[in-house]
Amino acid sequence: MADSYALVKGGKLNLKGHKIKKSKKHKSHKRKHDGSSASTPTDKQNDQEDVAKHGGWWEVKQFNDITANIAIEVGDRVYIAALDNGGLAIGEPRDEGDGPDPTEIFTAIKINDTKVAFKSGYGKYVTVEADGSLEAKVEAMGAREQFEPVFQDGKLALNGCNNCFLTCDEDGELACSARTAGEGEFLRLRSQAVRERDPMEDIPQEERGSVKDAEINYVKKFQSFQDRRLRVNEEDKTALKKAKKEGDFHEVMLDRRSKMKADRYCK
Repeated sequence: MADSYALVKGGKLNLKGHKIKKSKKHKSHKRKHDGSSASTPTDKQNDQEDVAKHGGWWEVKQFNDITANIAIEVGDRVYIAALDNGGLAIGEPRDEGDGPDPTEIFTAIKINDTKVAFKSGYGKYVTVEADGSLEAKVEAMGAREQFEPVFQDGKLALNGCNNCFLTCDEDGELACSARTAGEGEFLRLRSQAVRERDPMEDIPQEERGSVKDAEINYVKKFQSFQDRRLRVNEEDKTALKKAKKEGDFHEVMLDRRSKMKADRYCK
């Protein structure tokens, strides 16, 4: 296996113009779509705007998000299209609000936890030929039809069976010929599958638990700690439970914290 592939295997991109320091291990970066932190309103708004611009097709940001129907976007609303003769080409740019053309929609078939194959609407698999060129002419899947999506730092590149990244040159020619990933190799996979909504999405992190946990979380968030002691109102929590149901949860907690005279935001 080529040395250059060792730098990208396991989810890392070898970026053009970036030196790899062998003496230090690269730390993995958790991302918001992995559930490591809650999305901000701005993130959600940007995501909604992006989906609207692409006709309801949202950007895949992790391997588990890859679904059956996938569009491969190589430019803003510009997708790879399958031809009836088995060739692949760059489709015409779509207008804002329009999704990909049917010829630009592929069936993604997961091989394992890291690799996937793409089948065109004509029932042929995308293949990396010996010279790195791409075609979609075969009906059976083998090693040459397997690609590894590599996600890193908000970018995605597709690594082919020849250990080279899929690239699109200025003339719109497609090939797996780049040993390192740069702007010409970065692309997006898009899906139209219905995403399951997190039932806790609209609930603040501090309130995801019992009313007792919620009160402690808010005390930690707002209380002044000059004496380094956590001051929590020990009165019965029945009023808190009732307030959570009736919609005045925060007001009741504020009153309870004000009695402790340790909250810089309380009266």
